[in-house]
Amino acid sequence: MPKNEADLRAAVEGGLFEESHHLDLKKAPNGKSDNKELARDLSSFAVDGGTLIIGVQENKESRTFELAPQPLNGLAEKIEQVARTIPDPPLTILTEEISAAANDGTGYLLVHIPASPVAPHMVDNRYLNRGDKTKYQMGDAEVVALHARRRSAEADTLTLLGKEMDEDPLHDVGAQSHLFLVAQPTAGRRDMCLPITGAQDWNMRLHHLIRRLHESRSLRTALEGKGFSPDLSHAYQGHRRARGVALSSSSLKSDRTYAASGGHDDEDVIEVQLFEDGGLRLYMTRLSDGFPREAPESEQEQVLFDSGAVILTRHMLELMRLVSDDVGYHGNWAVAVGANRLRGRRRFTGESRFPSDHKYSADTYEESTGATLAELHHAPGTVAHRLLGPLLRSLDSHDLFAKALTDE
Repeated sequence: MPKNEADLRAAVEGGLFEESHHLDLKKAPNGKSDNKELARDLSSFAVDGGTLIIGVQENKESRTFELAPQPLNGLAEKIEQVARTIPDPPLTILTEEISAAANDGTGYLLVHIPASPVAPHMVDNRYLNRGDKTKYQMGDAEVVALHARRRSAEADTLTLLGKEMDEDPLHDVGAQSHLFLVAQPTAGRRDMCLPITGAQDWNMRLHHLIRRLHESRSLRTALEGKGFSPDLSHAYQGHRRARGVALSSSSLKSDRTYAASGGHDDEDVIEVQLFEDGGLRLYMTRLSDGFPREAPESEQEQVLFDSGAVILTRHMLELMRLVSDDVGYHGNWAVAVGANRLRGRRRFTGESRFPSDHKYSADTYEESTGATLAELHHAPGTVAHRLLGPLLRSLDSHDLFAKALTDE
């Protein structure tokens, strides 16, 4: 990617620019019709990913390209607004500004459109894809095939989730519901996270990443300052694991066996694992607890902490972003959330002194989606909504977490 105007000029003069399946060059949009056309361009790139460079235009007569710097004031915001409001579903993009050497407020905008995990995207009731050089309207068969490919990728992620749930270290301990999250880079190297997991100070590095996510101002704002126990800071014991490392609370040992110490919160276990290939796993055993707490255990009802699912899912999405940035991974992620021991349980959000009247009708919950790096940076609430929306709607608490499940 060019980093300055000189790079762009060298590319033009060297004949290196050519519109292709992954690259388009345009002037800035000007007016409502241009915005619609821009939305079509962005949507077409979202199938396989691509880059749009604004400020380089084609000379139709000579069939060459030339620099045409555009006013940068508000341009990135305008492009992002088009991406968020016109395509269905909305797109999340990344932009980079390059100022012109004249230093007159003009320049160029690089618009990166990651391959979208929810493609194809629709504009004016038409699904769009990118051909060799131009966009085109997709036929029904191509749309069906793309949806089938996405379902296959999601099924692979659900298989990983099922494996984690089958290997639940506390599967026969206590009565609490358990939360699971798996995240896997879809295009990472097998040793992608070796700079973290293979380092002598891996424990400190992982703790540092978790501390950074707790310091995130935007995350605290989205969660409205709410917390949950146990959270990732309670995972303080470091363990070497097969093909990776882990941090866990004290009652989960290095071989992932459970060993109670006799404390009142022994059953409250949390663990985060990071593997060499970038895979992340969360395991948390206090998705429910006895209510009312002052009653004898035999008289308590297990109620679900839907807030715990929302908070820890947002925390893990932030950790995925931090890991991506730390190791330089710019590709997509496959993510899945699961929970067990749910049947007949009501949610208790803390918004009321009493549990809801709605009891969950299945014993397990599983949902998967994909996430781009752009979404992890700018739309994590949207990803969390795709993962947890069905569960929260079933528990009648979806609207209570609107801020955590949307993005400004």
